[in-house]
Amino acid sequence: MLLVISPAKNLDYDTPSTTEQFSQPVHLNHAQELIDQLRQLSVQDIAELMKLSDKLSALNVARYESWSQPFDTVNAKQAVLAFNGDVYSGLNADDFTAQELSFTQDHLRILSGLYGVLKPLDLMQPYRLEMGTKLANNRGQNLYSFWGDIVTEDLNTVLSASDEQVLVNLASNEYFKSVKPKNLQGRVITPVFKDWKNGQYKIISFFAKKARGLMCRYAIKNQITDAEQLKHFDLAGYQYDDQLSQGDTWVFTRKEV
Repeated sequence: MLLVISPAKNLDYDTPSTTEQFSQPVHLNHAQELIDQLRQLSVQDIAELMKLSDKLSALNVARYESWSQPFDTVNAKQAVLAFNGDVYSGLNADDFTAQELSFTQDHLRILSGLYGVLKPLDLMQPYRLEMGTKLANNRGQNLYSFWGDIVTEDLNTVLSASDEQVLVNLASNEYFKSVKPKNLQGRVITPVFKDWKNGQYKIISFFAKKARGLMCRYAIKNQITDAEQLKHFDLAGYQYDDQLSQGDTWVFTRKEV
């Protein structure tokens, strides 16, 4: 079983890493190609391309300029500890034991506009490049064209080594569009998290994002390798809803926050 999540815009490179374990991203040659192209853009170009303020644009231009190989624990940080958004607050990998981090490394992947696919302990230098960015490149008009089949093939490699060839899609639509489900060599399960509001169950973005991280945490803490066991997920008051679920779209609901 393989869990897949999105990255986060917010990054934390100030908090010391909780582990000395690390690995290297496998697609650094592709990332370098993107960095080389991004370095040709001005602060104003980045602001327009990514719809950012001048301050954020300048920050990211500086990041592209300072991005350099090789990656080490001085100039980079493990991805699962560097990302600092809603999903990652639910995952809360800072308190994982060495054994749990090892399990995470085997059963979790992070999709990335710059790095393609990251293992949780892959060292990562700071960046901003969302998968939906319309960055024209020599492979096409956007990052989906740039990554092509690379992301799908990477995930297939992991799935082929798994006893249960199941991918649990906990990524956003923007990022999962980089995957070609028809070419995946395994079953795709997509959990959906809904909260009770105004007399009906609705997807509330903040809560749904955090729940995706919580489900990853649940799987890691309980060492789950059989996807069916995820139906017992009960963190933060969520429960599997058989009536609302359809096929491999599994709906989890809660009435009180």
